[in-house]
Amino acid sequence: MENFSNETIDITQLPKFEEVPFLSLKKSYWKVILINLFIVFLLMTIGLGFALLKIEELVTYRLEISSAFGLFILIFIFFSNLSFKKKGFAFRDHDVLFRYGIIATNTIVIPYNRIQHVALHEGIVSRYFGLAKIEIFTAGGSSSDIEIPGIEKEQAENIKQLLMGKIQKQL
Repeated sequence: MENFSNETIDITQLPKFEEVPFLSLKKSYWKVILINLFIVFLLMTIGLGFALLKIEELVTYRLEISSAFGLFILIFIFFSNLSFKKKGFAFRDHDVLFRYGIIATNTIVIPYNRIQHVALHEGIVSRYFGLAKIEIFTAGGSSSDIEIPGIEKEQAENIKQLLMGKIQKQL
């Protein structure tokens, strides 16, 4: 124990993740988002339409309710677009980074030695556009897991192989 030292670290010399160039999600992923939103809002519109026709108390407010619902859809699409544009990912020698958020930007940094499992998923709409989603599961639980959507399938497979190789080196 006589060789123990606990030196102070100069925090100005630490690498800054903010300076890392993040890769954006593929532009065609925005089409996937729009198609998924269209399906959800179509179902909601059908339900709202039945409610407006069948519930007597709502009949007099049809125009107001329909207008509010239309405005809600436009606002939701606007914020979905902002969210899409802010998402990004990067891979460095020792970790993976994922950035997201609309008002507050969040960046998750996961060291490779914390990764336990990697999965690749393709949804029906994403598969049509040749896109996939990488899920990275960590030892920290679900709050530290990340999903990176909107990656070309071939690139996603390469990323999965890279991460699986990093996991194997840790063992």
